[in-house]
Amino acid sequence: MFRSLLAGAAAPARVFPLSPLCTALLALVPLAAAAQTPTLQPVDVVDAAAQPNGRLQLDVPVATGSRLGLTARETPASVTLVDRATIDARGAQDTQEILRAVPGVSAHNAPGSMAASYRGFTANSVAQLYNGINPQYGSATRAVDSWIYERVEAIGGASSFLYGSGGVGGSINYLTKTAERGHFAEGQVRGGSYGLKEVSVGLNRQIAGSSDGAGPAHFARIDLNHRDAGSWTTGTKTQATQLATSLLSDLGGGFTHTLAYEYQKDHVDRPYWGTPVLNPAVGALHINPATRFANYNSADGVYEHRVQWLRSVAQWRVSDALQLRNTFYAYDALRDYRNVEIYTFNAANTAVARSAPFLQRHDQTLLGNRIEGTWQGQLAGKKSDWAFGLDVSVNKQTRFPQSLSTTVSTVNPTQFTTENFFDIPGTSPVYSADKDNKATTTALYLENRTAVVPGLNLVTALRHERIGLDLVNRRAVTAAAPASFSRDYHPTTGRLGLVWDIAPGASLYAQASNAADPPSGSLASASFADVRNNSELTTGRQVEVGSKFDFWDGKGSATVAVYEIRRQNIASQDPANPNLTLLVGEQSSRGIELSAGLRPSAQWQLQGNLALTRARYENFVQGGVSMAGKVPALVPQAVANLWVSYALTPTLTASAGLRHVGKVYGNAANTKYWPSYTLLDLGLGWKLGSATTLTARIRNATDRTYAAEVRDQVYLGAPRTADLTLHTAF
Repeated sequence: MFRSLLAGAAAPARVFPLSPLCTALLALVPLAAAAQTPTLQPVDVVDAAAQPNGRLQLDVPVATGSRLGLTARETPASVTLVDRATIDARGAQDTQEILRAVPGVSAHNAPGSMAASYRGFTANSVAQLYNGINPQYGSATRAVDSWIYERVEAIGGASSFLYGSGGVGGSINYLTKTAERGHFAEGQVRGGSYGLKEVSVGLNRQIAGSSDGAGPAHFARIDLNHRDAGSWTTGTKTQATQLATSLLSDLGGGFTHTLAYEYQKDHVDRPYWGTPVLNPAVGALHINPATRFANYNSADGVYEHRVQWLRSVAQWRVSDALQLRNTFYAYDALRDYRNVEIYTFNAANTAVARSAPFLQRHDQTLLGNRIEGTWQGQLAGKKSDWAFGLDVSVNKQTRFPQSLSTTVSTVNPTQFTTENFFDIPGTSPVYSADKDNKATTTALYLENRTAVVPGLNLVTALRHERIGLDLVNRRAVTAAAPASFSRDYHPTTGRLGLVWDIAPGASLYAQASNAADPPSGSLASASFADVRNNSELTTGRQVEVGSKFDFWDGKGSATVAVYEIRRQNIASQDPANPNLTLLVGEQSSRGIELSAGLRPSAQWQLQGNLALTRARYENFVQGGVSMAGKVPALVPQAVANLWVSYALTPTLTASAGLRHVGKVYGNAANTKYWPSYTLLDLGLGWKLGSATTLTARIRNATDRTYAAEVRDQVYLGAPRTADLTLHTAF
């Protein structure tokens, strides 16, 4: 089935290595036959038509905060759960819009990645996981349509002890819909501004086995989404398809197995890379309003992303105290770019220079296996729960870069035409490999929660990794780029936390944790210079205190967190030799996060969050100049969100969302910035039946011009748009 699906997809002729995967999956069958204990308890099933109740999800297990099955209230950290009901209620179209529910997170969707800012850190310092698996590369984290995801979870601050190197600013985990015990179906159609057309379907069925639970049973699920859309930027068109399929087998004896496959494909014609800012480009940046919708890319510019995921998850409930799980996973991605990416006004702001033609391909594979377990027992007579595991993975990427530093053309800012990419002198359609990066990781981890005294729990975690990085040069060998080079890293990270239940529905917590990050951002793309000069990973240390509580007789719930993070060993320019870097840099971040949910009556629902961050360079040199005391680029100092809904009648609900993002600097020297902005979204939902809703939305209702990313040019957010969504479940 997988090969036929691939044969029909418009992708380069490279076959996903299914044979080794199938071999590994078949190896799990004897384990299923050996299981002889009671049937695994059913998983929690969320009703597809469920509606949020306004309160925060504090009493639902959040795997991203702990492997012990702790709820957000039981975890000594700021943990956020965005469930499917909330995603639907707010009309979040993709993963980027879902993240607005996480306090302090901002993100942009510039082609190639969905870089997020969290607690004063950006890019690869914020781990983005898919079902607990980290592709360890920023370009793997572009926005994906929200339809295939069941929920999104996040933990703020240093969290490498959970999922490995990365995550000094936090970890975000996207969890895909998988087969459940039961029968349901749902569908959705959406149309909107700029030719938006989208169709989504989901189906979950029992396909074999006993219906009374007396014997083995098998459940299958498929979720499919397809989007065709134009854009507010000239010539940009998108086609995107997401498919998630899974088979849940309840084999009896306490053993279950889930086989899940995902296929994702994006194809963007003439992608938008940004808008040039007016000169002088200092202080508050501005654009020429006449260029707001202009696209300076090549006429046939392309961004294409093709991804496959395969997961085999075997779970065995050995006893009430012991549970084991084995996850075998494979990731296969091919990303292609063909664009002219940089646009700059001349000094008089009368012409735009187009430069940086770039042809690139990323060929990435990730194979791994994770064996883990949980044990509920006692330690010195105290209730003590343990989680333990071994994770082994091999992440390999080959890049095929081809770039020119010349100016392609200089055009009138508003009246211009652009060339086809390969008409640019010096470009070639031939891909030439640069180098292979292979990171082999072996990790052992242990986590524990012990009840010290009634109402007071000690939560600890420890993870040790051995990372081997191998680089192989695929081009000319030079002194700066040898034929090959290897480097080993051995980070150990952990968490020490206390949770005190001070009253029913209220707790206080305190924790200290640390993280390890690649100094150059990503081992999957590290250069020879990065690996040879940087012998260590950077280290991040965090202290955090906070509280989670209910109020107003349970009508509301809230969280508050105060933290400080220090990241050391940042690669900083050597003041004595600008061509070299030293691991002497340091960055700090401190802040406060507030989140609250309230349902004062059956008609009203309110949720909001606020994050105030003070991020600074403590020791950092760029261009021979110290940046100490400066704010890191792309980090807003304030982010706030508010959602309000009111049921006008039993079938008609009005909603509004406000989002405020503070000033963002576009460089480390803080000489340019985009001012703060506030966006307003409006919605009106009409319940046509018990499980059918028609919703109209206006996004950016005030048509605010704003920059989602700020560098030498700005990546603007969408103008005012409207869409109409029909959703049904049965």
